[in-house]
Amino acid sequence: MTDDRGLLAVIENYLDAVPRPDARVEVHGSLTLFVAHGAPHPWYARPTRGFADVPLGDVLAVRARQQELGVPETFEWVAELVPSLADAAREAGLAVGHHPMLVLERAREHSWPTPSAAIDVRTLDPESSDWAVVRPLLDRAFATPGTAADPATAADPATAADPATAADPATAADPATDGSGAALLPSTVTSPDPPSVSRAVREGRTVTALAYLDGVPIAAGSHKPVGQISEIVGVGTLPAYRRRGVSSALTAHLAADALARGVRTVFLSADDEDVARIYEHLGFRRIGSAGAAEPPR
Repeated sequence: MTDDRGLLAVIENYLDAVPRPDARVEVHGSLTLFVAHGAPHPWYARPTRGFADVPLGDVLAVRARQQELGVPETFEWVAELVPSLADAAREAGLAVGHHPMLVLERAREHSWPTPSAAIDVRTLDPESSDWAVVRPLLDRAFATPGTAADPATAADPATAADPATAADPATAADPATDGSGAALLPSTVTSPDPPSVSRAVREGRTVTALAYLDGVPIAAGSHKPVGQISEIVGVGTLPAYRRRGVSSALTAHLAADALARGVRTVFLSADDEDVARIYEHLGFRRIGSAGAAEPPR
């Protein structure tokens, strides 16, 4: 992966840039903490740009500040660029994970599988009433991690939201609150401050799509373009509909949407190796690892 260090550095800069429009930025030495405007949501702490070494003291200082603010004690980074953060986070009592990071090989973008005719993937317009089902759908999808199908959970996801209170896109939850790779993980898929979400969606900084099977929404995901780079995040399929190519169709749709918007680099991070293999079949290749740390559960 030595040859990919330049690309990893570009991704690191992207991950630093994504939260800035919607967050207050606090620099704590080698770490930068992003705090959402208004109600707290899981923005993270990352290595300060230009720092490769993160001492234990900086991790402890940021954890104390996160506790003071009442925000999640989450840290995220590109593992190959700042390996010292993993050791410092462990020493600070955090649980550390590494998740495969993959980038789309442009030469393979036309080899995407053709989804079943019954699967319809649509990009959500900011005015769409289907925003009402995105949050409950993803909550249910990430409540059952992994790739295994579970037919017993095939209840209609549309019944999990009250359209009278959730259909307004001005207050719709952004399913991709985290601009990082770990945004694919259940712990980071939560609702941010509605005003900032509305602006992100309406300004095109968050693009969300739903996958439907026979007209029923069964999966959702997003990408977050910044200039010529975008990350696909928060892809979740209801357990009852897994292993039918739904996540692949949704990911391909999001990647195609990003490319159509002028994005040149599309990347993502997977929860584990099993999920990474799904993306590899779509033409993504492994370039590194996304580091993530949070208190043990």
